[in-house]
Parts: sequence; C-alpha cells; structure tokens
Amino acid sequence: MMGQEGLSFLPSGLATFLGLGILVAAVYFCWTAWRRSGFRPAIGWMELLRFVLLLLVVVTLWQPEWVSFSRSDQSDVLVVLTDVSDSMQTKDVIDDTSADRQIRSREKAIVPFMEDAYWDFSSAENARSTRVVFETFSSQLEPSQQASDLNAGLMQVLENHSQLRGVVLLSDGDWNFGQPPIQAATRYRMKGVPVFAVGIGSRTPLPDVELVGMDAPTFAVAHKPLRIPFNVSSSLGQDRNVFVRLYVDGEQVAEELVQIAAMGKKTQSLTWTPGAVGDVELELVLTQDSMDLIEENNRITAPMSVRKEQLKVLVVESYPRWEYRYLRNALERDPGVEVTCLLFHPKLPQVGGGRSYIKEFPTASELSRFDVVFLGDVGIGPKQMTEEQTLDLKQLVSSQASGLVFIPGRYGWQESLASSPLEELYPVITDPEQPKGIGSPDKGHFSLTESGRRSLLTKLADTDDENAEIWRRLPGFNWYAGIQRAKVGTEILAVHERASAEAGRVPLIVTKTFGTGKVLFMGTDGAWRWREGVEDRYHYRFWGQVARWMAYQRQKAQGKSMRLFFSPERPRVDDQVTLNANVLDELGGFQDEGSVVVETQAPSGKKESIRLQPGEGDARGLFSGTFAPKEPGNYRLKARSEETGASIETDLSVYGAHRERQGRQARFDVLEEIASVTHGQMVDMHEVDRLLQHLREMPEPDPVLHRTRLWAHPVWCGFLIFMMGIFWIGRKMTGTI
Repeated sequence: MMGQEGLSFLPSGLATFLGLGILVAAVYFCWTAWRRSGFRPAIGWMELLRFVLLLLVVVTLWQPEWVSFSRSDQSDVLVVLTDVSDSMQTKDVIDDTSADRQIRSREKAIVPFMEDAYWDFSSAENARSTRVVFETFSSQLEPSQQASDLNAGLMQVLENHSQLRGVVLLSDGDWNFGQPPIQAATRYRMKGVPVFAVGIGSRTPLPDVELVGMDAPTFAVAHKPLRIPFNVSSSLGQDRNVFVRLYVDGEQVAEELVQIAAMGKKTQSLTWTPGAVGDVELELVLTQDSMDLIEENNRITAPMSVRKEQLKVLVVESYPRWEYRYLRNALERDPGVEVTCLLFHPKLPQVGGGRSYIKEFPTASELSRFDVVFLGDVGIGPKQMTEEQTLDLKQLVSSQASGLVFIPGRYGWQESLASSPLEELYPVITDPEQPKGIGSPDKGHFSLTESGRRSLLTKLADTDDENAEIWRRLPGFNWYAGIQRAKVGTEILAVHERASAEAGRVPLIVTKTFGTGKVLFMGTDGAWRWREGVEDRYHYRFWGQVARWMAYQRQKAQGKSMRLFFSPERPRVDDQVTLNANVLDELGGFQDEGSVVVETQAPSGKKESIRLQPGEGDARGLFSGTFAPKEPGNYRLKARSEETGASIETDLSVYGAHRERQGRQARFDVLEEIASVTHGQMVDMHEVDRLLQHLREMPEPDPVLHRTRLWAHPVWCGFLIFMMGIFWIGRKMTGTI
C-alpha cells in the first residue's frame, strides 16, 4: 500500500468563534492568576496546564481527524461473466464475417470473447496492470443450466473480488430464477463498480411452432375413449397447418390437423381408445413445419396407466321421474359402472325395490365405498334424508374425493338442503320465491359458456365446431330450477339460452371443487330428451363423462384398505404437490387418527419421506401433506399406514420447469437497466471492440480515503481525563483548592 497522510479539522463557524473566545479568555485569566500569586513558579505551571487543558477541549470542538489516502499495489480485476444457461443454445446470431452469413448459437457466438488475448490492457496508457478473470453463471438448480439466476451470478462476482475494475456481462438477459437482478445492480452502484453488458442474441423470436403442453391424465380406462388436450403456439408471421400425432409405446394411434394463426396459440385435442390393461408411454409429436427452426420443443412424453374400471355410483331419488329412469338406464348399461339406487317414495308406505335397489340410506361406512352420488329431487324430511346423513355426504366429498351431483326437480325438496350441511356444497343460490322451479310450454335450450366450450364434461363431439353445433340443436326442456346466481368460486359451463336472473342468464350446469371432491349442479330434468332421434348417443355420453370426471381424483391409486391421490395431476418441477390418503380400519370405516408416511423416490433414486397429518372437522378421515419435486421425470410414491400396516404404490409424472426455452428473443431491456443503474454501458455483441477501447481509456480508480476521528477516539478521551487528573492533583499539592 502507498499513500499520503495529514491532520485536518472540520470546525463549524460557531465552534471556531467559541473556541477562539475561550482561548483568549483563558490567556487573560491564567496570566491574572499567576500575577496575583506573585509569579510563583508552581502556580505558573498550574496555569499553563489549565491553558493546555482548555486548548485540548477547543481542539476537540474543532473535530480533528487524521486523513490518509491509499492506493492498492494489487492489479485491478476485470471479470468477464458469461451466461451458460440453456437459452444460450438458441441459434439466432448471424455471422457477418462469413460469406453465407451462417446462423450460430448464442453460445458459439461469444467464443472469441473468451480468450485472454482479446482483453489485453497492455496498450492502455493511464491504466495499471489489469487482470482478466473469466467466470460463468446459470442457476443453483440440478442441472444448473435449466434456469438463469442473473442476480446470483452478479452477486457472486462482487463477493469473490475486492479490486473490481468492472464486470463485462455476456448474456441474453433472460432471468427466470432467483431475485430480480436490479438488486445486484444496486449493490454494484454503491460499490462504484460499473457493469458493461453485451447483448447476445436477437431482439425478435425465432420462427418456431412449439408444442407447449399436453394435458394427459395419469390413467385411462381400457376400451373407453380418452380425450387428450394439447397446446400449440407459433411465432411465425403467417397462418400454418401442422399435424400433431400421438404415439403409444412407439406406435402411432391418432393424428390431428391444427390450423394455427400467425403469432397465435391454439388449444385442441385428439382422441384415443386404450386397449389392453397395463402401463404405456405416451408421446405427442408436432410435425416440423418448413419454417420451424427449433425441433427440440416439438415433442412431449408422459407415462400412463391403463386400467379396468369399476365405478361405484349411488343414485338417490324421491319418485321415478323420467330423468331418473333414463339416468339409471344409462349408468346400468355402462360396463365400467356399478349402480346402486335408493327410491324413497315419500308418500307411499314402502321405498322402491328391485335389482340394485337398497331399502335405506347407507351408513357412513357404507357410503364411503361410492365414488359418485347423484342426489335427485330429495331433501331433509320424513321418509327422506336426515341432517346426519347430509353431514355424511359432505364428509364423503370433502375428505374422500367423491363426487356429488345435484339434480333438483319439480317437488322442490332440495330447497330444504339450504339449511343443512350440504348448503356449503351447493354451487348456486336458489330463488326462495320459486322453490318448485319454472315451467313453460316454450322449450328452453342450453347455451355453452367459454368454460363450457373448453370443458371435457360438455364434449359431445370430437371437434369444437361440431360440439357447439350439437348443443345448439339438442332437444329443449320445459322446466328449470329457480336460480338467482352461481356462487363465487364455481365454474358455469352452460346457461339458459334466453331466461335471465339477477346476475345474468340463468346458470344451468355449474361445477365446483369442495375439499378433495367435486360437485356438479344440473338445473333441469330434461336431459333425457336428448335421446330424441339419436337414442343414447348424447345422453349416455354426457352422464358417463360426468361420473368419470367426478370419480377421477379418488381413482388414481386405491387398494382394498387404502387410497392415495394427489393434486395437481401433472405437476412441474418446484410445484407444490398435495398428497392425500384415506385409510380403512378393520370395520370398513375410515381411520381419522394415527399417521401415514409417503416415501417418494425421484428419477435419480433420491428418496424423501413425507408424514401426512390427520385432518379435522370436514376433513376427518383424510391425511394430507405436501412436497415439491425437484427433478423432471417419473416419481414413485409409496404410502404406508403405521397403525394398520396397509400400503399402496403409484407413480407421479413431473414435467420439467421449462424455464429455459430456446427460440425466445433476447432480453436487452434487462441488460440496459443493469448497465444504467451501475453507470456502465450496454452494447450489441458486434460493438464489443468499442467497449474494449472504452475500458482501456477508463481512468484509474480514485484513491481510497481513510479518516480516523481523533476527537471521538477512546484514546483521545482517555488522554483528556488523564490530563484533568494531573491538573486536580497539582492544585491539591499547591494548596489552591
């Protein structure tokens, strides 16, 4: 280290005037006291000591500081920080030095800047020796290249180097993980270290047609049509037609033509009917367009289990109206459904009987075996349900992932549910002035909402246009329930074509999620009329879809004495996955105490144990917990009850986070902000030579200023106290006190 030193004072105007006055007064009084003593030598020394003490006090008021300037003998450090995340694989940099203007990846375009010879500062006249250090950054994930943590990369450089001359940041500016880079830029500004950003890549996205996502379920039912939605996006400047093909274990089973608009997105689906039971591998492939420059994002794979289905459905009704009769027939003729019926006949001495009929409402343990319950025109009252039974139904949906379908009727008995535990599940607010609904000789019709056009429940055809046409020409109905509006948190799939209520057109098909289960409200009893001219084509398909959609959650993984299900169904890396389990005790009821442990095994083999906690209230009988998968691929889940010893295994497919996606435009705006905040520069990669010249012409850093505040230093304070002590002792010895 080398530098300069000196003593400085920082007195204010008042302190200067007051100090000089004190010193002048001190000289006068000290001289007067010595003269009165007859110029005794001892008194003279004491008055001199008094003056010195006052002088020291005045000097303290003038704030003396010892100032030194230093400059490090070490070389300055210039860090060249390079982005090595996956987005740097994007091929969108045109090589102007080649005759054919070859397109290179961002990663290869910065290779010339990674050599020591390029950053040679020996020709700089006013600069000392500058040492160039090359560092890289991506993220702290595994693998790290899957994300860009620009803030962490800059902060790491600041922590590792003390003599920073500056940082040259070679990046496309894409950050998708960690804290905003403006935080690091602020720290750089406080330290006086500029960041010189070099933008790598193009300001516009590459021409690309991308298969964004596939919403495939985790399991399918053998010999039942399965609809698989998918999303396609395009950055092309014109409309294109592409094919999406579905492969199962390497064999093509379906194909769909997608017409996608310029710079647009399209959601579509294809249909496949699984064959034999077993585990299969699905692969969705987007055929590459001639203008599509990125092939890596044209395929998605996902595992799936094909099972033999046997849903257990309970239908509860008051009288055998037409909707009940045709619904019962539709479910009984479905080979994957086992139907149980309860027909109350409130005004008759006996309940309905026959094949698949029961004589009374199931107990709580008996009710727990049903996947879906259809609740017709029934309520709380004599020879119908009790409030305790409605509480069992609520518990079934909330903690056991079953589905509940409300189908009110012209007797209006469901109105009594408004004061029961099922009121919280009811997805609509009924009109108390019209408890028996509204009838009309003029037929009403359904009108699908935007949600209804996308929903799997209302798909009566394979294409959107054909489906919309079918709903327009379905036979109408002459009665619908009196409804004011749908509740908050519900999804309206269909409304009355003409009739309106206080919040718009009357909602007729409404769904909601409650706890772990699902609820559906059908506001008319005229769906059986859909058979007119087409027999069971639409009526059977609709109610079959409803039953499977509502039972899907609890069908994911279930054994004889245990059930395990999770949400979301197809999570991505770092998503929070909720694990739920039900455990049967020896009597067939659901256990609500004890513990359930789920062991997860990641694709890499890493294991983690999650202890599920028992629920309370409506969630009794449910064990829940969460975990966040850190790897893409297939997770193996194994749940075990420590009390009963029951266990069950299932798979969880986790998609990659897709943080780093090739083909996106470079984020030059991010780089410009970092450079601006740190008083640096942002240049295009073709202007790096100009940046290098600027770095060579940069002046030497200002010397570091060090100030030592003598007036506030403990040694100075101790010295003043010591001198005052000597003065007091001297006065005692001379007899002046």
